[in-house]
Amino acid sequence: MKVLDKFYINGEWVAPCMRATYADIIDPATEAVIGKLAMGSAEDAGRAVQAAKAALPAWSATPRETRAALLERVMAGYQARLGELADAVRCEMGAPVTLCQSLQAPIGLGQIQATLEALRDFEFESERGRSRIRREAVGVAALITPWNWPLNQIAAKVAPALAAGCTMVLKPSEIAPLDAVLFAEILHAAGVPAGVFNMVFGDGSVVGAALSSHRDVDMVSITGSTRAGVEVAINAAPTVKRVAQELGGKSALVILDDADLQAAVTTGVAQCMMNAGQTCIAPTRMLVPRQRYEEAVSIAAAAADAICVGDPADPQTGMGPISNRAQYQKVQRMIGIGLEEGARLAAGGAGRPHGLECGFYARPTIFADVRNDMTIAREEIFGPVLVMIPYDGEEAAIAIANDTDYGLAAYVAGTDPDRTQRVAARLRAGVVFVNGAMLDLAAPFGGCKTSGNGRECGPEGLAEFLETRTVTSP
Repeated sequence: MKVLDKFYINGEWVAPCMRATYADIIDPATEAVIGKLAMGSAEDAGRAVQAAKAALPAWSATPRETRAALLERVMAGYQARLGELADAVRCEMGAPVTLCQSLQAPIGLGQIQATLEALRDFEFESERGRSRIRREAVGVAALITPWNWPLNQIAAKVAPALAAGCTMVLKPSEIAPLDAVLFAEILHAAGVPAGVFNMVFGDGSVVGAALSSHRDVDMVSITGSTRAGVEVAINAAPTVKRVAQELGGKSALVILDDADLQAAVTTGVAQCMMNAGQTCIAPTRMLVPRQRYEEAVSIAAAAADAICVGDPADPQTGMGPISNRAQYQKVQRMIGIGLEEGARLAAGGAGRPHGLECGFYARPTIFADVRNDMTIAREEIFGPVLVMIPYDGEEAAIAIANDTDYGLAAYVAGTDPDRTQRVAARLRAGVVFVNGAMLDLAAPFGGCKTSGNGRECGPEGLAEFLETRTVTSP
């Protein structure tokens, strides 16, 4: 059993300031306790902030080349420990071993690489008329990350913060701490100067609140639920600090009437169910032309039924468990609500898949005959649940897709490139994926409406951690 009883502050692993309470680290596949995690206090958060503040003048003054060299060393260390990182994610949040090895762990490396490429060409100074415009580190950044794609989100914040010259305090999810410890070890081995990177575990209500309200924190970047993002913004408001939020989603996949239906539906189901549906950009609302609707429902049901749910350590497993008990219970509750609302169950349903007696396993579920005003079409379920909605005409599809409180991602499937681009341009979402496209780490990523603000990835992700100053001469 692992006991994580120290935080990384000022270049050292240190004990909590006071007697800590401990949270269980649970293997979601077995529900067994596999470790204990010390939970930090506001005092621990404050100590980390002070270390970051002290390190800021020297680190923010380093040249581009120094920061790039550090990121290169971090990448080398990350690459060397890819297997350990993948195994940590599998144990702590239940992602299948094949997904961990092919995406969960490597995507963090991809984020660092994309940041390094953006840093090499980034314009930190420019001239405009009589003024010199400088883009400098915003200061001390508090980074709050989730459990669903833990390494992706840690790297997507830490790498650009380092590249910008910021110092930082990371609060990873207490549900997925194993990979975060490895990440901190990689940074330490790469030679990150003391105080530039700090990490404290704890609850959002304690450590997250302490960081987001601290007067010496200049910026908060959070990935999490919309509820969590709102709390951070409220806590940050009295000190008027910058807040970047990547929050929830309820993304629509608009399948146009000229699409290859088999390919579009099958791909949509796979994208929705990946990572047990615990992906903020998952296409969880599938919009299908009414004349092809029943055919699409049959294809979707067959695709869901074909998913192998089971032990994440088994290479044959396509979907592992939900990452934690609370989320599993929410998914089960939402499936029940869908049935109560009158949606037709085309695949899956409540409870565990046959043969799985323990673990937070959910059944890949397809709901048909869903109206866009139903709860299961409005609220983010964050599990392997897809709702299918028929539509009449392109204008209706666009209206349904945009009729949501969220605006993180959207999807379009069709064979006419001009038409798919035209529809994509009218979908109100920060990122639109066409015909099964995957995330581009060199392009800006983020949402609008209650999905948040700000952007990650590429030059725009680096710019989030910079303050613009103008020096004007006569």
